[in-house]
Amino acid sequence: MFVYLSKLLPLLVYPLGLACLLIILALASKYRRGFQRAVLIIALILLWLSSNRWVSYALARSLEWKHLPPEGAPQAEVMVVLGGGTESGDAPRPMTEVNGAGDRVLYAAKLYKEGAAPNILLSGGNVNFSTARGMTPAEEMQDLLGLTGIPQEAIWLQPNSQNTYEDALYSARMLRERGIEEIILVTSAMHMPRSKALFEEQGIIVIPAPVDFTVTEQNWESAFNPTWKEALIYLLPNDSSLGLTTSVLKEYIGTFVYGLRDWL
Repeated sequence: MFVYLSKLLPLLVYPLGLACLLIILALASKYRRGFQRAVLIIALILLWLSSNRWVSYALARSLEWKHLPPEGAPQAEVMVVLGGGTESGDAPRPMTEVNGAGDRVLYAAKLYKEGAAPNILLSGGNVNFSTARGMTPAEEMQDLLGLTGIPQEAIWLQPNSQNTYEDALYSARMLRERGIEEIILVTSAMHMPRSKALFEEQGIIVIPAPVDFTVTEQNWESAFNPTWKEALIYLLPNDSSLGLTTSVLKEYIGTFVYGLRDWL
């Protein structure tokens, strides 16, 4: 039930869901028109700010740049890759596919071939209330790594976790059973601060290897030193910025909730 509520309730406080609730409140309100107008204005401002490129970039950078990729190939006995970068091979897809976070799998393959670690632990299970998929995210990553030439004997699977806390909990158990205390952790840059803290809470030493950066040095400079034509475009709301803001809030809310549950 906690996993289900952790997926459901945040939808009501993310910008789009919260704005919809405010609009419904305004429409259903029996108070005077001044109250309705104020609530609608708040909803509009909320949507505009969360859909603004400057706001979304600043929020994303606050997470993504906390841990930058290591210089050269890091060294550890195991590399842990967190799920979330794959899509099931359900028809009509011809195979397991990658999504926007699929760089996790590619970066893990790159690091492995550079000799960063002799073993890769793939972590990710199916959420129990979702529509069943043929393979778990861990197995999907294994499938894709096989296409890059990674030997199957180098891959360990942890297919039971349903959230990031369980990624750390179950993976740490596997690592301790093998006497391993230090890992290279591969996940999206925005996801790294929470993931790293969770693994460290389990007593694991973490070398962060983030990937899937939204905010690069170039687009940061471009966004905050725009031409007047670019600035005009940046002022207008757009769906990609709204999605980015929502992703950042997901991480901050997750960190807050995990802290309340003493998982961090």
